[in-house]
Amino acid sequence: MIKLRQWQEKCKQKALNWYEKNKHFLINAAPASGKTIAACVIANDLIERGLIDRVIIIAPRTKVLEQWCDDFYDITGRYIGKVTSRDGDLENFDTDVCATWAAIQGMQDAIQAMCKSSRVLTICDEHHHAAVEATWGRSAYSGFADAKFALILTGTPIRSDGSESTWLAYDDCGAIAHPEEGTYTLTYGEAVTLGYCRPATFHRHVGRFNVKLDNQEIVVASHEETEIPNELNRHPGLQTALNFFRLARKPLYQADNTTPIEGNYQQTMIEDASAKLTEIRNRLPNAGGLVIAPDIEMAKYFVKVIEKVEGEKPMIVHSFVSSPDQKIAQFRRSDKRWLVSVAMVSEGVDIPRLRVLAYLPNSQTELSFRQAMGRVVRSYGPKDDSYAYVVMPSFDMFDRYASRVEGELPPTHRGEPATPRTKVCPVCHAECSLMEKICPECHHEFTPSTPPPDEWKQCSECGALNPIRAESCQTCGASFTAQIELSLEEALRDGVITRGMQISEDEAIEAEEIAPYLRKHAFASGDTNIIRALKTLPDQSYKRLGDMFDLVKKDRNS
Repeated sequence: MIKLRQWQEKCKQKALNWYEKNKHFLINAAPASGKTIAACVIANDLIERGLIDRVIIIAPRTKVLEQWCDDFYDITGRYIGKVTSRDGDLENFDTDVCATWAAIQGMQDAIQAMCKSSRVLTICDEHHHAAVEATWGRSAYSGFADAKFALILTGTPIRSDGSESTWLAYDDCGAIAHPEEGTYTLTYGEAVTLGYCRPATFHRHVGRFNVKLDNQEIVVASHEETEIPNELNRHPGLQTALNFFRLARKPLYQADNTTPIEGNYQQTMIEDASAKLTEIRNRLPNAGGLVIAPDIEMAKYFVKVIEKVEGEKPMIVHSFVSSPDQKIAQFRRSDKRWLVSVAMVSEGVDIPRLRVLAYLPNSQTELSFRQAMGRVVRSYGPKDDSYAYVVMPSFDMFDRYASRVEGELPPTHRGEPATPRTKVCPVCHAECSLMEKICPECHHEFTPSTPPPDEWKQCSECGALNPIRAESCQTCGASFTAQIELSLEEALRDGVITRGMQISEDEAIEAEEIAPYLRKHAFASGDTNIIRALKTLPDQSYKRLGDMFDLVKKDRNS
């Protein structure tokens, strides 16, 4: 029998007591604290007490479901089968079943029939995917309304988009409003104290963009109001274009339109993140870094930047890469330094060795922020004394999110950690001097650091040496803030032009979020004509295509 953590045992007892008279129980626990195990144990107790016949598990991704299947079998001894809309009648399945949130589209009738014919426990992993206004929300509501019990799991109990959960209410601040008696909460700070998670520290990365227009220069900087001369206000969209966070997500190239410009904002982010990753590897030798990019173009740009900074090409995963899950698994098992991702490494993706996050997303919600942070705070074991490190644009909204996370940490784990004075041998785990080239215990030869562990940088104005993370020269006061010059045309570039289609930035962002689900349903249909037609259209056009179908429906109904 598996040995439960103390919080898991308390959670189990609280859930079973609540289910005596109620239907919905919420586990709100920090990433890596063991929510999956807790849920499986609760399910097993309900089975043994004869209170349920079947279990349905819904999770965000296929790889997450695979972990659920393994844990569920280990604890209950029951096999759980993965299903999609192609499987039809679920009542004929002899097993418990699981599916992704995307897969339950079109399964309402089958799920409802199963819930009516059997006493079903529905386990909802990362319940925010069941938001009523989301694409799959109404499916979740109509399908599971007749389940006997619902066990709802989250590590990010906040919504910022105004949507409602199928089973849970939210307060005016976007936080879950569920009875305390029906909730078990383990905060991030508590998880750090108990050793389940590592403490995180945040680097607010400042920048300064100088936009040239009509022989004038407009300065756009983090935490500074952009002043636009009256005579320049004639340019439409200028105020929107000159937004710091927007400019921070723009790839800027040299004249060949291929090579990133020298000293670009993203390069300075990576230089800081790279130096920190090298430092952390002294304590966790196989520590890795994750870049969350806003789109595929920016992800490819980051690949070039990292290769330039470190001399090693990182791994990249996005919706157009073949076998992305296998690539993520390969990265998990390797000691490769960097993984660049576009919407592929999210909730439930477990890579415990990740310690550094370079965060430059499209989403500005606290939900997305905490999910991303959750990828780099998982403890690597009882001897793991490393810190997690997040490099993010110095942007008001992100600053507020980071401050809230920092406020949850116990006082002993707040602020910048001290620089390690020794390093750990990756073979025998002996403590060694930072200068050692060979471990004195097992004679392992240390791999030279990449990049070299340089604690200092030189001021280009006066030549003085300064600490690597200094924001200005301690001798002459010159600013080290990244300063990037760009033309108005570059600043105003809005959206994308792909295969001759002019697509707005907002359209492109939403379309790239829709794309994986649309392709999944197209492939599931088995209709080669639909699949072939879909392949002729770029991902960025899917939002426009969906809008056209909506207009057709309105025309037919009018």
